[in-house]
Amino acid sequence: MARFDLIAVYIMASAPNGTLYVGVTSDLISRGFDHRQGRFDGFAKKYGCKTLVWWEQHDDINDAIKREKQLKAWERKWKLALIEKANPTWRDLYEDFLLPRELRRPDLWGE
Repeated sequence: MARFDLIAVYIMASAPNGTLYVGVTSDLISRGFDHRQGRFDGFAKKYGCKTLVWWEQHDDINDAIKREKQLKAWERKWKLALIEKANPTWRDLYEDFLLPRELRRPDLWGE
């Protein structure tokens, strides 16, 4: 059951400039963990998309679903530009969820 901790549209990657997976979730922390562990069969597991390279928070799940569909329809180069604007080094943003609050990047958390 969804906990609605963090409604988000997100992009997972297999490597910098690698295979991209666009998804939506009502619990980004749990979903990110699932991707990292390869818990579910499908595209992301098949292509090794385990690195959270971009995400966008939403207040409403329906808005998030619309945004996910929009991004899935985008050309690859547009998705790459979106990632590189916010995360030019393609670092794993999921690691920010594992850090104590005082070590988190405020620009990612709105703090």
